Formats: sequence, structure tokens, C-alpha cells
Amino acid sequence: MAKITIIGAGMMGSALAFPARENGHEVCLVGTHLDREIIETSSNTGRHPKFTKDFPDGVKYYQIEQVKNAIDGADMIIGGVSSFGVDWFAEKILPIIPENIPVLTVTKGLVDTADGKLITYPAYWKEKLGDKCLSLNAIGGPCTSYELVAHDQTEVAFCGEDIEVLRKLRSYMQTDYYHISLSTDVTGIESAVALKNGYALGIALTIGLNQRTFGLESELHFNSQAAVFGQSIKEIAKLLDFQGAGTLENLSVGAGDLYVTVYGGRTRLVGILLGRGFNIDEAQAELKGVTLESLVVARRVAKAVRKSAERGILSLDDFPLLLHIDDILQNKTEVNIPWDKFTFEK
Repeated sequence: MAKITIIGAGMMGSALAFPARENGHEVCLVGTHLDREIIETSSNTGRHPKFTKDFPDGVKYYQIEQVKNAIDGADMIIGGVSSFGVDWFAEKILPIIPENIPVLTVTKGLVDTADGKLITYPAYWKEKLGDKCLSLNAIGGPCTSYELVAHDQTEVAFCGEDIEVLRKLRSYMQTDYYHISLSTDVTGIESAVALKNGYALGIALTIGLNQRTFGLESELHFNSQAAVFGQSIKEIAKLLDFQGAGTLENLSVGAGDLYVTVYGGRTRLVGILLGRGFNIDEAQAELKGVTLESLVVARRVAKAVRKSAERGILSLDDFPLLLHIDDILQNKTEVNIPWDKFTFEK
């Protein structure tokens, strides 16, 4: 039996308590400073306030002040913070994790640099750690937290630099419903699953546009969604090439994650509102309290693309959807999907 400590009691971090505990491991769920009510409720009721199913018996709950006790003797740390907690995790948590304990993060995103590059969160954390050496690994792939809790068949990829470490982490977490591929291409997997966030928003724009045209109770229209999905895959593929990670495996992980995010993610909600005519401020006000990592990713990637285009590395003509999404978010431009820029001649 291993000891698995999850730091961050959001929905995805908490969902991973299910396969971990069901595999017979000791599971410690630690809330961040923002998760106090979640930990209190979970401790009192045995259920996360956002789930409809109880945690497996035996999960232990800790407030952030008890984090060192939860880490002591752990065989694995799961980082369950959102992209808004990346710096907090780097400053408060990574320094207190012993070097012999591997870290597996659910946080999806990219950081843009001054020269137009995009780096993954594990690479960003590695820079922050300086001389300290931690095994920093990540989860990518199509997985919504509530469906993992429901034991829907799920396939993800664990990525990291050491395949033997990844195999050990897989042995802790894999179940008959949670299936895990392994990859040492951290840049590829992490880029693919981060990029899908901004593009899922773009696809959801079409849902809102159709609601505006045909009414809120109208039937869903799939032609327009499929067209933007296809353009999204083209642009993601070019961005993966830009990252030096343009493989079929990486693209398939990103495509799967894009699909599930369009149909089941929070990004869908903001995209629909924007398509219906809300500007980004109005949409965020309507969805008050919902974490929207897609906005951060879309802005950062578009910024990097523009900088790289200035240097002649990329062409803006290859990213009409991304740049339109960026204009909607940054300049509150009205949604007007550039359909003609999606077509091609071969």
C-alpha cells in the first residue's frame, strides 16, 4: 500500500482520490487556503460538495496548515490546483516536498515568455526550484472530474522525464475504468491539453451564435461546431509543430481533450454566452465563481503567436480562429467567425 497525498481539493484533484483509494492506498486530501469549506464539508459528510457520490471510505482530510503531516511518508504527491494556483504551488508546496517523492499534477496550461515561446508548467516549476531536484510529472487527456467519479471509462496520459517513475505512478492509479498511457514527451502532452482550452471556447461560440439566430430552445446545430473543431485541430497541429512536439499521439490526446471540453467543460458555458452576444466582462459576471482557465491559455498562446510572427517564425495567416478568439477576449470584438479563412485549396 502506498501513501498518496493530493494537494488541492478542487474537483479534479478530489476525483483522483477515487481510483487511488479504490486501489487500496492511503489517501490524504489537503485543501489549499481556498478550499477550507470543501475540506470541512468532505470531512463531515464524506462527500465533496460538487459530487453526487461519496468518497471511498478511508480518505483522510487535511486543512492547509496540516500539509506537512500529510506529505510526511508519502509515496506520491498529486498537485490539484488550477492554473491560477501555479505560482502558489511553486512558492508554498514544491519547496517542502522531499526530493524522493514524485509529483503528478493535473494543472493544465502554458506560460508565454518574452521572446514568444510557450513553456509547460512542469518546466516553469523546474526553473522556480533552482537547484532542488523533484520528479515533476503531469496528467493529460480527456477526463472530466465528475465522470471519473462515476467510473465512466477514461483514458489519459501521464507524462514525465523518467519512464520508470511513470510506470510506478501508473501502478498506483490505474483501474478497470481509469486507463493510463505513458509519455516522456512532457512538452507535447502538456501543450496539447493546454491548447484545447482556448479552442474549445471557439467551438462553443457556434452554439451561442445558433441560439442567438434560432432561439435558446432551438435544436443544436453540428455543422458549424464540426467546422470549427476541424479548424481547431489544424491550428493545434501547427502549434504542436511550433513546440517541436507534432506527433500523432500528442495530437490525439489534445483532440480527445478538446472533444470532452466542448461537451462537458466550463469553457463551453463562456463560449456560448460570447456567441449569444455577451462581451467577456458580461460573460464572466454571468458565470461568477466559475474558474475559466481557457481565457488565460487563449491569451497567452495568442500573445506568443503574435510575437513569433513578428520574428518570422510563425505566420498569423495560419491561426485565424485563435486570433479571432483573442480579439473577442482582449478587444471585446463582436463574434464573427472567419469562415472563409478556414477553407483551402490543394
